[in-house]
Amino acid sequence: MAIPAHAETLYVRAGRLIDPETGTVSAARLLRIEDGRVAAITADAKLPDGAKVIDWSGFTVLPGLIDCHVHLADTGQTNNVAEPLLHSPMEIAFMGARNARTTLMAGFTSVHNVGSFRAYADVELRNAINRGDVIGPRMSAVGAYITVPGGGGEVTGLSPEVAIPADMRVGVVSDAADTTRKVNLLFQNGADSIKLIATGAVLAQGTEPGQIELTGEEIRAAVDVANARGSWVTAHAHGAAGIKLAINSGVRAIEHASLIDDEGIALAKAKGVWLDMDIYNGDYIDDVGRKEGWPADMLRKNTETTEAQRGGFRKAVKAGVRLSFGTDAGVYPHGLNARQFKYMVRYGMSPMQAIQSATTSAAALMGWSKDVGALSPGHYADMIAVAGDPLADIAALETVAHVIKGGELIK
Repeated sequence: MAIPAHAETLYVRAGRLIDPETGTVSAARLLRIEDGRVAAITADAKLPDGAKVIDWSGFTVLPGLIDCHVHLADTGQTNNVAEPLLHSPMEIAFMGARNARTTLMAGFTSVHNVGSFRAYADVELRNAINRGDVIGPRMSAVGAYITVPGGGGEVTGLSPEVAIPADMRVGVVSDAADTTRKVNLLFQNGADSIKLIATGAVLAQGTEPGQIELTGEEIRAAVDVANARGSWVTAHAHGAAGIKLAINSGVRAIEHASLIDDEGIALAKAKGVWLDMDIYNGDYIDDVGRKEGWPADMLRKNTETTEAQRGGFRKAVKAGVRLSFGTDAGVYPHGLNARQFKYMVRYGMSPMQAIQSATTSAAALMGWSKDVGALSPGHYADMIAVAGDPLADIAALETVAHVIKGGELIK
């Protein structure tokens, strides 16, 4: 997450400042930024002569948002199951650069990129952002999906005679020993964390969301390697049995958790596991997927999981489970990530809790709490300004007026 520091001192006037660490709001605050990090926050005051000032006194200011489930370096979802094969690695690189810029401009200054069909596309995009070659959010990258042959992390639905390129099968594993080898390979090639496809997927033909795909031994093998390297594992898991298997096998987070049951919610709570539930995504898939003629089995699986997932989300909120903000952006257009906030409020969160899910909670999941997710002194000066009051209307976050990343005015 190394970003070049900005040596100058900058001041930002905030009309209202939302602090997700304390769950409070303050009026008329002045943030002093040094070397790209917040140095101090005080009541608005007279500035030194010649001070460089960004005046956001007419806006609500809060930390840069974090999306823990995006796919920046990929083609996006269409009605063609062969879509990933229609774009060269070079084209994917340019798509990723565009998606990264769009995401940052939408106010998301950090993301967890949880997979690309072309192995290491996300790693290289992260590196390009860190070098300053590309404008984009801070990225944690997984390198490739760990999945079984023909599983939810594979390009499926094609004729058996179609050969899938080798760089799309880097994370395909056959047993626990193979999992150990492949997870080590991902780390050796720059992955920050690991994404397992523990169950079938909604948007992969020939797989079912409730079907367990990775064994407990394979999941534990991945977790053991990650732990040894000071990293962590998240698991795509829709089905109740697969969710519980992944939690009991040591993962830090569950992606989707669509069919989670009461036992799974209690288990996640007891073990401190995050649920990263993309509860906006189902509406987009149903609407656009039907208009564009996406495969019928994908639409059927989406229908079977969408409302169940939202019911599970409501229960998880009530139970006090750790919930992070994750959208699956890439299935729907990048930059629309904030549309999920109003769904989180609709299904049980307060506006402050929804903001915390995309700031302090998301940062804790990613292991980045000392750097992002808050604006207290020492954190990166990643912040956004919105014209409305998101605590009164969370949809205000869908229109971000200004963005600063690391003390640099981006938008």
